[in-house]
Amino acid sequence: MPVTDLDLITNAARKAGAIATRFFDADPKVWEKPGQGPVTEADLAVDKMLNDMLLTARPDYGWLSEETADTDARLNTTHQFVVDPIDGTRAFIEGSKDWAISIAVVSNGIPSAAAIYLPMRDNLYAASHKTTAALNGRDIIISPNCKTVLATRPTMDGQHWKNETPPNLKRHFRSSLAYRMCLVAEGRYDAMVTLRPSWEWDIAAGSLIIERAGGIVSDRTGASLAFNSAMPQLNGVIGATPKAHAEIMDRLI
Repeated sequence: MPVTDLDLITNAARKAGAIATRFFDADPKVWEKPGQGPVTEADLAVDKMLNDMLLTARPDYGWLSEETADTDARLNTTHQFVVDPIDGTRAFIEGSKDWAISIAVVSNGIPSAAAIYLPMRDNLYAASHKTTAALNGRDIIISPNCKTVLATRPTMDGQHWKNETPPNLKRHFRSSLAYRMCLVAEGRYDAMVTLRPSWEWDIAAGSLIIERAGGIVSDRTGASLAFNSAMPQLNGVIGATPKAHAEIMDRLI
């Protein structure tokens, strides 16, 4: 029986996690990418393994990863792997558990399978366009509330909100965007907001996981997200419960 895309990427995420943990808390080599922040030897090792494993299994798929030089080749494919080898590299370097491996399959511009794995917590979030969202095999669902948001402090500055008044949501933070999206899907928080241009590899997997858990994901204008763009960035991201999404969009400039 052929392996599904979801099975393929969940297995790959766990194997990637095993590689990354060998470098964790072991003083990995670190470089600065101009204008993009740090990258470690763990990021590069995970990226290479995932590229080899996934494209061997699906040689006709395109490839978009934070740690691989992008080319136009993926634009001529129907399906693409969209990968962040380690989302939350700063957290990884600092010894925090809140970093993740994020893998999505995008089909005709829409995520069709997603896996986000937090090795230090052994939490594997997964979803496909045919399944519900799950954490370690258990179905998850968003919260019914509109009380909390995962966002950076500058995101909630008055300049971004009507009458300089952000929504009445208690702010929390996690370094990894992918993990923030999973926490919303799991119902532990009610929304995540980033207003800055956001790379597709940070968002693709988490957007599907939120949607399959019953949430809404859009850019900062309220438009649906489309992936595999020539410039793989999105105009901010809001992932939330329907109630929280409506409140945020009503307040946002």
